[in-house]
Amino acid sequence: MLTHLECTRCGEHYPADRPQSVCPKDGGVLYARYNLAEIKKTFAPASLVDRPATMWRYDAVLPAATPVTLGEGFTPMLPSREYPTVFIKDEGLNPTGSFKARGLSAAVTMARHFGLKKLAIPSAGNAAGALAAYAAAANLEAHIFMPKDVPAANRIECEYYGARVTLIDGLISDCAKKVADLKQSDTWDKDGWFDVSTTKEPYRVEGKKTMGYEVAEQLQWKLPQGIIYPTGGGVGLLGMWKAFDEMEALGRIGPERPKMITVQSSGCAPVVKAWEEGKSSVEMWTNAATLASGLRVPKPYGDYLILDILKKSKGAAVVATDEEILEATRHWAKTEGVFAAPEGAACLVAYRKLRAKGFFQPEDKVVLFNTGTGLKYLDVLDVSVARAPSPAKSAKPPARQIGGIIGPY
Repeated sequence: MLTHLECTRCGEHYPADRPQSVCPKDGGVLYARYNLAEIKKTFAPASLVDRPATMWRYDAVLPAATPVTLGEGFTPMLPSREYPTVFIKDEGLNPTGSFKARGLSAAVTMARHFGLKKLAIPSAGNAAGALAAYAAAANLEAHIFMPKDVPAANRIECEYYGARVTLIDGLISDCAKKVADLKQSDTWDKDGWFDVSTTKEPYRVEGKKTMGYEVAEQLQWKLPQGIIYPTGGGVGLLGMWKAFDEMEALGRIGPERPKMITVQSSGCAPVVKAWEEGKSSVEMWTNAATLASGLRVPKPYGDYLILDILKKSKGAAVVATDEEILEATRHWAKTEGVFAAPEGAACLVAYRKLRAKGFFQPEDKVVLFNTGTGLKYLDVLDVSVARAPSPAKSAKPPARQIGGIIGPY
């Protein structure tokens, strides 16, 4: 039922029967489009009852290819023990310990389907591990470019999966430059290379959109009042919003939408800054530094889509300091029994601030996304490291009003 790919900037259509990157006209992110009118005839809650408890239960709205799967998706929606109307969507129970499994399962599935051989990715950590795992399962080469200071678990898992790892002295943006340079080589096309960077190909969004379908299904097809999502590259935010539009066309939900909330680290908050300033795109964040390595993305490629979603959903953008994130990580572990990744724990920081400001009321149903397991961050969360001053703290500017929340960036 996949009919074509569509540019999110200019609306140009491209064929879906071959590998595609971004729109050649304007560099826009490409979205996969489906014959939803036909899918609607058979897509119903009853049809999902006997489907596998993975993201591929939604294969009606995914590309028709033999999945490269390790059992990703359909993670639990845990009722909070502290807040009666809050749910924690625990993505840390995915293969390789993070939500990145969804996007890379879909991307590697399509890479194998198209006969590609070598997959390259710049990554802050978790996406690298996911690509390495799924490439191993698909018998493809994974070429990883990651900052040399990523959590040790990310580097070690990539090596054990057999990926080719290149450590870069810099940020994910510097890693992306290395991939861009590689794409200019004479052997890139000849040897079957492909760039699976965030939003640089259409199918990671497709994998991540299954989070939106799961939120709806697990809440009996009634969307919550809010979704708080830690935003680095923002693919999950894009994917869920796309899923909600698809679900409305399929007749599963109405026009209602959750307020979509971006949370970023005060040491790297380009989306929050752009949101506060009313801009439609973000500026490159300089000297990015945070213990939440997944949030250390100086300029997400899909920035214009993220900001548009925040606007359309009447959402917000919130910052969390490293100190707040560490406290929230400990609090969730002790109170909820969830050992969250720092990025996920940032959602608790954001929820507290939004409740205090009256943005959310006590009766509002809100889903907080824990995007990974804290077990991937043991070296970061170790007491001796956790007590060290935040790298960004010494240069922290005065607090400013950001998305309705007081906080530094």
